[in-house]
Amino acid sequence: MESSFWSLFLLPMIWLAFCDYDRIVQEIDFAVHGCRQFLRYDGARQVSPWEDIMTRFTRLLALSTSALVVITLSTAAYAQEFTFSIHHFLSPKSPAQTMLLEPWVKAVEEASDGRIAFEVFPAMSLGGAPPELFSQVRDGVADLVWTLPGYTPGTFPRTEVFELPNVHIGDARATNLAIQDMMEDLAADYEDVHPILVHVHAGNALHVATGSVTSAADFQGLKVRSPSRTGAWVLEALKAEPVGMPVPALPQALSKGTVDAALVPFEVAIPLGLAELTKQSVELDQGGRFGTSSFLFAMNKTAYESLPADLQQVIDDHSGMALAEEMGNAWNDIEPVGKKIAEDAGNQVVALSPEATSEFQAPFEAVAQRWAQEARGLGIDGAALLEKARAAVMAHSE
Repeated sequence: MESSFWSLFLLPMIWLAFCDYDRIVQEIDFAVHGCRQFLRYDGARQVSPWEDIMTRFTRLLALSTSALVVITLSTAAYAQEFTFSIHHFLSPKSPAQTMLLEPWVKAVEEASDGRIAFEVFPAMSLGGAPPELFSQVRDGVADLVWTLPGYTPGTFPRTEVFELPNVHIGDARATNLAIQDMMEDLAADYEDVHPILVHVHAGNALHVATGSVTSAADFQGLKVRSPSRTGAWVLEALKAEPVGMPVPALPQALSKGTVDAALVPFEVAIPLGLAELTKQSVELDQGGRFGTSSFLFAMNKTAYESLPADLQQVIDDHSGMALAEEMGNAWNDIEPVGKKIAEDAGNQVVALSPEATSEFQAPFEAVAQRWAQEARGLGIDGAALLEKARAAVMAHSE
């Protein structure tokens, strides 16, 4: 009986540790006041003070039951010392999530013995638009993001060198490894975040809804979705009209005729359903592409620095070179899948002849020199960076 009596007071005290202090003080004050009334009770009241006291203690017991649930859940989750959000702009079925983010999350959670956990938010489900992703991770709105540096032109001037069509030659693995070789050269682009991986996809093929392209001259006058400003420069050099837009807006733009074609790789065409919206896909001879896009998987600096040294090491062990080759191979391997989907939809998948491909070399070189000149205006030795990037990619090309 005595233990039952004291439990009336102990359980609410447990609740006190988790709930609103003002609320519990108020309830106890009412109960004490009721006790005083009970001592003076003369039978004149309609509801006895004893009943009022028991009502309030019953309320406290209900609240303390909730506290016990909180304690149980807190104990079960104790091993998860850090939980971080990951935000990106593609669908949960996109290769970016299924081939990169989900395996990475699983590997880091296991390597940390469950001390780190992640929640992945696809399709901008934390709010905002794709161009805002970099500012979200920089400012701590999201703990990690996977985004396209091309969505924030001018923010990553050094990294752009790997997007140029005569630097990237259609092999994501080779360019990814070259980027890792040169991360010290690119470091100034990432001072505001902690980069996990800077990488590329296999490169931009041309997916055509209106017209047909078999030569450089066929680009003239086409309205083409561009993924970045370097992509826009390529289109301008080919006398096409670049139209900038985040890739999630592309299907509607194609269906409405806002654009005639788009520069995206086949792997991006898969989740967007572009095979149903276009009739021709074009790449250069031997799998060459019209440039590529760079991607950034990055962590908020404060979030990274909040980790103890051993957990920072877990993140580091799953970053950079350790991830670059694997992701390059994965992006290369998905391209044939996208081509087959296009062919199965009745589309024409074209690799231009060596002669037709040679027509693009002059405009591609003009774009490279335009980039080098602009970099020089920013105090960057663009010519040296261009030469070094080309050599690094060639060194990793099979």
